[in-house]
This record gives sequence, C-alpha cells and structure tokens, in this order.
Amino acid sequence: MEFEIQNHISHLAKFNVKKSENDCLLDEACTMLSELLPPFGRLTSKMSTTSSSSTEGKAKGNPIEDASHSDEIDTNISIELITEDDAEDVLKLLKKFFFKDEPLNTFVELGECKELEKYSTKCLHEHCSFKAVNSRGEIVGVNINGLINRPTETDEPQPKLADGCEHPKFKMIMALMDYVDERFNIFDLHKDIDRLLDVKIMSVDTRYRGMGIAGKLTDRTMECVKEKNIKLVHVLCSSHYSARVMEKMGFEEVYNLPYQDYLVNGEQVLNPEKPHTAVRILVKRLP
Repeated sequence: MEFEIQNHISHLAKFNVKKSENDCLLDEACTMLSELLPPFGRLTSKMSTTSSSSTEGKAKGNPIEDASHSDEIDTNISIELITEDDAEDVLKLLKKFFFKDEPLNTFVELGECKELEKYSTKCLHEHCSFKAVNSRGEIVGVNINGLINRPTETDEPQPKLADGCEHPKFKMIMALMDYVDERFNIFDLHKDIDRLLDVKIMSVDTRYRGMGIAGKLTDRTMECVKEKNIKLVHVLCSSHYSARVMEKMGFEEVYNLPYQDYLVNGEQVLNPEKPHTAVRILVKRLP
C-alpha cells in the first residue's frame, strides 16, 4: 500500500465496493489506527487554534443508529468535512467501535472516560478531519486529524499530560505518552518543518468494513494535506495492526518503544496482548 500523494491514495480510494487487498488491510486496522493517544504530550497543546469557515455542516438525517435499527447497508457513501457540530455523533461511533478496541484501553480496562472523549474531539475546530456518511445521514466512518505546530522559544512550558489527568487508568496511558514525549521530538528530526498533520483516529462501522471507506477517508485527508501545504504526516501507533498498515502506505518508523522496556519503579505496567508489543511513531514526508 505504498503511495504517492496523487497516485496510490487515489487507487486505494476508488469509489466502488470491490474489496482490494489494500482496503482489507485498512479496514482491518481502522478501529485501532493510532491515536486516540496524544502523540507528544507537550506538542499536542501546541495545536493550531485557528478555525477556518466551512460550508460543510452537520450531516442531515438521524444520528448514528445501532445495527439493530438499521441493518440495511447503504452503499451510497459520501466523504465530508467534520465540524464541531458533529462531535456528539462522532463520539457515538468511537464509543461503539474504537474505544473498546484500542490495545492499551483494553489492557487497562479503561471503561467510561470523559477525558478520552474530550481528547477525541478537541481538534475538530481545525477542520482537517473527515467523516463517511451514508444517504440516511448516518456517520459510518471517521478520520480524526490534528495540526501540530513547532514550539517556539516564547511558548510557555506545558505540564505533563499525566499530571492533569484525573482518571487513574487513563493516567497510566498518559504517563507513557509523557515518557515518549521526553525522549523524542519529531521537529528535531525534521528541522525544516514547522507544521505537520497528525493522524489520530480512524474508525469504520463494522457493518461497512470491506467497502474501501478507510481508503476514501485517507484519500480526502491527503487532499487536505495538499490544500494546507503540509509536508509531513505523522502517526503514533499503539497497535501492531495500525503500524503495519501505515508501513504499507509508505510511512517510515522513526521511534519504537517496546512495552516491556517501559518500566515504572522497575516494573512493566502496560502489557497488551500480542501482537501489540510496542509504541511506534511513523511519518511520511511529502514532496
């Protein structure tokens, strides 16, 4: 699934329901695609807060319905911009399919977590996230992205994520993110880059997997990258599956922390089931 921004992504996202090998891989990993977890503790607080106007509003129709209420698969899918008005419907999808599948959440048995919900929607105002919507107005897939700007010398030091976290289990995960943040800075590796796009979450309704929706969402995200003249795309993967997909899409690993090497008071505290063995950061530099 290696791609160039104008060629292979478009190939992945052909608007039909024929399941290609690439679409199968994307849909296999779409419930685990990164991030859900802040990639860099201090850097996430540097996200651009500039909102641009958009004529794309909330999808018309009813909110997301349970499968029991809407068993018929609607193949008429459109890809649209996510706005702040979509936050509630986006969370309904994520709670049902994504929050339960992420390896670290599963390991700590996270349960209800308002802090995670807030994180998942905090960057919607940046207008670089996208939703797949059927003809009934139901959101059946999302790609949540955020913009990260290079910190400047005048920026105030940011507190660690774990220090401000009240949920004890989520705090364990945030402490890991702080640990990664202290040891790796993507802007040190790419000194000519001042802004990047961070792929945070991709999730598709299980009823709609195998239809190439993840590819279509990725296609629109890469169009957004071009529109915003961004040269670097970044993803932190806590899941083996999401990392595998990103590698096949041409992303290169720049950081790897095995869970067995992350110790607190000399003990391993996060040990999700195999094959999820490491936190990995992957990037793609665009021409």
